[in-house]
Amino acid sequence: MSETRPMWRVAVLAGGDSDEREISLQSGSAVQQALSSRGHLALHLDPAVVDLAGVDWRQFDVAFLALHGQFGEDGQVQQILEDAGIPYTGSDATASQLAFSKSAAKERFLQFGVPTPEYSLLHYTDDVTRIEKVTGEIGYPLVIKPDCQGSSLGISIVRSAAEVPAALKLCFQFDSFAVVERAIMGTEWTVGMLDELLLPPILIETDREFFDWQAKYEDDNTRYLFESNFPQHVVETIANVARNACRALGTRGMARVDLRVDEAMQPWVLEVNTIPGYTSHSLVPKAAARMGIEFAELCERSIESCLPSNLPRPHILPRTNVRQPLDER
Repeated sequence: MSETRPMWRVAVLAGGDSDEREISLQSGSAVQQALSSRGHLALHLDPAVVDLAGVDWRQFDVAFLALHGQFGEDGQVQQILEDAGIPYTGSDATASQLAFSKSAAKERFLQFGVPTPEYSLLHYTDDVTRIEKVTGEIGYPLVIKPDCQGSSLGISIVRSAAEVPAALKLCFQFDSFAVVERAIMGTEWTVGMLDELLLPPILIETDREFFDWQAKYEDDNTRYLFESNFPQHVVETIANVARNACRALGTRGMARVDLRVDEAMQPWVLEVNTIPGYTSHSLVPKAAARMGIEFAELCERSIESCLPSNLPRPHILPRTNVRQPLDER
């Protein structure tokens, strides 16, 4: 007798009203298609349209979070789902809140010995004297970015004092606090994780000044390299630093660590994303595919990570029998 394959009833949360809404909708659509292709009942819920507190969660087995930005990655949605008693993918409310604030995450990194660039915080009400003091202590070049924001929105690389006012003006469009951070003028890397499973590190190359919004989502010339001239021990160090960053924050399920590596081959953690993207340009699906984990299976594994032990797991079908809904795997 053939094995009965359990079907999950999945609420795919995507959209919302953050600055990353459109990317979230793309992620949610990809997840919904992938889960449907595996026989699961996947229903899209948009928090910008549906009041999550009023949802009858008994009709679902699990919630899949494909929300990016505020009210998605900052712990608020996670707390609502915890209060409702519905399992959900990704990190819990505490870890999500920690990771979403770059300054809070940095303090955690420093406590756990995770290398991260030195920084200070500025508030939009700070005067010129305070701004000059902070930027002078950090030194140039430096990075100015919103404390709570994703997808590289509001970020500037600043090479002189003359560039600071414009960088702060851009930053404060997205948050009232700015992280002023020493710029690591090296190579850009990212490492995906699924619980304790390390995915292959990716070296990112872009023709733009840095890996900004356009490089992430619009520029097809951005290059994602699994093979590089970097020594294997350096790549292993990058992966281990990424793992330690996730452990420091207490992440669960899928996560992505963004790093830069300086000329001395020292990795520096910039941030941890607790809900990485699921679009055709997204990095965690690329890394998983490198290990032979197709996108639909990756989504299922993310769900499995958060399910209580008494809820049936689906039988993972052979990869040759799986239809892939997205182009880039």
